[in-house]
Amino acid sequence: MTAQKLRMLFLNFGHFADHLFMLIFAKAALSAGLAFGLAADGAYAEMIPYGVPSLILFGACAPLAAHMADQWSRNDMIVVFFIGIGLAAVATSFATSPLEIAVGLAVLGVFAAIYHPVGITMVIEGGGRVGWRLGINGVWGNMGVAAAPLITGFILAAYDWRLAFVIPGVVSVAIGIAYWVFVRSGRAVAPEATAREKAHVGFAPGWQRAMLSVALVTIAGGFVFGAMTFIIPRMFEVRLPGVSTDIAITGLLAGIVYAVAAFAQMIVGRAIDKRRVKPILLTVALGQPIFIGFMAIQIDYALFAVSLLAMAFVFGQIPISDAVLSRYVPDQWRAKVLSVKFLLNLVVGGLALMAARTILASGGGFEMVMTMLAIAACFIVLAGLVLPARSGAELDTTSDPQPAE
Repeated sequence: MTAQKLRMLFLNFGHFADHLFMLIFAKAALSAGLAFGLAADGAYAEMIPYGVPSLILFGACAPLAAHMADQWSRNDMIVVFFIGIGLAAVATSFATSPLEIAVGLAVLGVFAAIYHPVGITMVIEGGGRVGWRLGINGVWGNMGVAAAPLITGFILAAYDWRLAFVIPGVVSVAIGIAYWVFVRSGRAVAPEATAREKAHVGFAPGWQRAMLSVALVTIAGGFVFGAMTFIIPRMFEVRLPGVSTDIAITGLLAGIVYAVAAFAQMIVGRAIDKRRVKPILLTVALGQPIFIGFMAIQIDYALFAVSLLAMAFVFGQIPISDAVLSRYVPDQWRAKVLSVKFLLNLVVGGLALMAARTILASGGGFEMVMTMLAIAACFIVLAGLVLPARSGAELDTTSDPQPAE
């Protein structure tokens, strides 16, 4: 394996780990609440707020991570990410109360904040087939989303919630040490920039409208994504009685939804390297309110099928905004702009969880939660309308010297 491919493998696994760690608690919250003596019928809703600080810090610390990467080293920040998030997960497993879990998850969120502004910037480096690389990297990230309920569900079924944090934590620390060795070998270097990327030294014409569109996608998309990835595992536990009520099986089904839907990013990534972004964003955006709205009225196998379609459109949107940034924003500004993007995205995601928790606690049910998310998704359609029809870098399909695998 070449050094460039190995570098991309580490970056892709980092995206996988980032989302996996941030969603362990989504599946383990009920088990942890029961272990702390909370009533079974209200344990899940009562534990949700303890995960919110982690999600907020996941976004709030992104600008700091971007600044440190620009001042220090992007590669070394990825080493800190792997080791830090792993140690934080292990520390969380020693919690003896919901408050201590909140503290552990908050620290985990701080380290998790490193990946998106730093790792995605490294994926974009060099120009060329940015959409394809983002699509592959996005699939890895969403495989982390898929693996979280799957791995956590099976660990919960065989052991307890503590090992659900310990096992991934130890693996992450080991990967971090391996990447540190790779960096010190001098082989972890960015790919050579294409001619168009070398010429991309300033903001492209129309960048103001493009950034407004990205902001709308970020806010509305973060609200939808944050709630959907957290709620679906629990929704399946409640609304698939004709399929299974086993926690491991419903976790597996949620994992299948996330895993299969994730490949939509590769389709979208290839498309945005070859075609105009605006019609692709509009198509992906229109599918979200339609299928999320259908989720509100389905159960059992129908709910599973509609959830798969809804998540395909939710995940398919992810590489689009990052590709837009790569076309309008020069390299020296990307980490900073990406950090603000993820700050907005994830803070809004935390607010989405609070809104979902309020609805569920008040007896509104998953029907009202899905209706709320379908309305929020309509603003992504507005973002597609705002996006300029064509950018100066729209047809940059130059192949990378060593394309990512």
